[in-house]
Amino acid sequence: MPVVMIHLLEGRNQDKKKRLMAEVTEAVCRTLDVPADSVRVILRDVAADDWAVAGLPIREYLEKKKG
Repeated sequence: MPVVMIHLLEGRNQDKKKRLMAEVTEAVCRTLDVPADSVRVILRDVAADDWAVAGLPIREYLEKKKG
């Protein structure tokens, strides 16, 4: 049973997440030749305060990148 865990920065709407789950499931089925009901997709929303890039909180990193 393939299990795919995806961590996302919070803020995406449920329709986008639903589409992501469906497309990831299709890709796993196609690649591993397994039935859809054996695939598990877990999405985890992560608060922006808990997400860092290059050692900086994401908001600071994006501001720095804008320059």
